[in-house]
Amino acid sequence: MPSPYRALFAAPGSKGFSAAGFIGRMPLSMMGIGVVTMISQLTGRYGLAGALSATIALAAAALGPQISRLVDQYGQRRVLRPATLVALTAAAGLLLAAYFRWPDWVLFLCAAGIGSVPSLGAMVRARWAAVYRGTPQLHTAYSFESVVDEVCFIFGPIVSIGLSTAWFPEAGPLLAAGFLAVGVFWLTAQRATEPEPHPREHHGGGSALRSRGLQVLVATFVATGSIFGAVDVVTVAFADERGHKSAASVVLALYAAGSCSAGVLFGLLRPSGAPARRWALGICAMAVSMIPLLLVGNLLFLAVALFVAGLSVAPTMITTMALVEEHVPRAHLTEGMTWVSTGLAVGVAFGSSVAGWVIDAAGARAGYGVPAVSGAVAVAVGFLGYRRLSRPAPGRGGFVEQHSEREERHVA
Repeated sequence: MPSPYRALFAAPGSKGFSAAGFIGRMPLSMMGIGVVTMISQLTGRYGLAGALSATIALAAAALGPQISRLVDQYGQRRVLRPATLVALTAAAGLLLAAYFRWPDWVLFLCAAGIGSVPSLGAMVRARWAAVYRGTPQLHTAYSFESVVDEVCFIFGPIVSIGLSTAWFPEAGPLLAAGFLAVGVFWLTAQRATEPEPHPREHHGGGSALRSRGLQVLVATFVATGSIFGAVDVVTVAFADERGHKSAASVVLALYAAGSCSAGVLFGLLRPSGAPARRWALGICAMAVSMIPLLLVGNLLFLAVALFVAGLSVAPTMITTMALVEEHVPRAHLTEGMTWVSTGLAVGVAFGSSVAGWVIDAAGARAGYGVPAVSGAVAVAVGFLGYRRLSRPAPGRGGFVEQHSEREERHVA
C-alpha cells in the first residue's frame, strides 16, 4: 500500500473501524444484484426482479437519512443495531417468500423492510472526519474509502451472482445479510472511535438537505444512480442473452476495477483548484463513458467499455464527499453524506426498474439507452446547480479555512 494510505492507520482504532466498514458494506453491492439474480432464476421475470431491487433502493433512500439524523443526535451504537435487526428480519422474510413462491406483495413488503439498512459508508467516513478533520489526510481517507467501495463492487457481484447461479438462488442475498450483521455489530462495538453525538438542542432542528449545495449534489446523483442501477440489470440480461449469465459478475467487477484504480491514484494526489470544477468534469466524463455501451455487440467489448467508464467514478465520488464537507454543518455531517447515498439509491431504483421494463420489451442491448440518457440528465442538472457548489457555506471553506480556524482556537 502506498505510504500516504499506510500513514492513515497510525490513528488508534482506524484499522478496526475500517475493516468493519468494509465487511458491512459488502451487501451494498451484493443485495440488489443478488435479488435480481435470485428472482430472475426462480421466475424468469426481469421486470419483477428490477422492481424489487428498486424497492430496496427506494426504501433505503427514504429511511437512510432519517437513520443517519438519529445517529448524529444519539450516536452510532444506539441507532445502528436496532435498524440492522429490522433489515435482517426483512431479508429473511424476502428469502422465505421467494423460496415458497409467496404472493408478489409479500416480496415487495419485505424488500421495503430491507431499506432500513444503515449507510455504513457514511458511518465510517464520519469516523475518519472526526480523526482527520481540517488536515490533508482527510482527502486520502475519503479516497481510501472510495477504493473500499469499489473493492466491494468488484467482489460483491462475483460472489453474489456466483453463489446464486452455482449453488442455490437465495445464496447471494443470504450471504449479504450475514456480512451486514457482522459488519454493523463489529463497528458499533468500537466505542473509542465513535463520533460524539450532537443532541438536537445543541444545533437546532432542520435537515442537512436545507443546504443549497447539498441539494445540487443529491439531485445530480439521482441521475448518476440511474446509470449504476441500469448498468447492473442490463449487464446481467445482456450476458444471459448470450448464454453466459455468470459472466455478468466478472464484467461488472471490471467496471468497479476501473473506478478502484482511478481512486487509488487520485488519493495519492493533492488536487488544487475548486472542487466544484473537478466535480463537474467528473460528471461529464461519467456521462460520455456511457455512449460506447450503445454499440456493444459482445461481452469482451462490454467489459472493456465498462472498465474505461469506471475510471471517472471514484474521483467524482471522492470530490463529492469533499463538497459535502464544505456545504453541510458539522453536526449534520453523517446525515449529509447519507443524503448523497440516498440520491444514488433513488437513481438506482429508477434506473434498475426502467431498465428491467426496457429489457422485457426490447431486449438487453436497448437497455443500455437508459444509462446513456441518465448521464445526459446528470450533466444538465450539475451545470444548472454549479453556481451553488462553487460557493461554500459560511465557515465551511475547506482545509485552509478549517486549519486557520483551528490555529486561532489554539492561540486563544
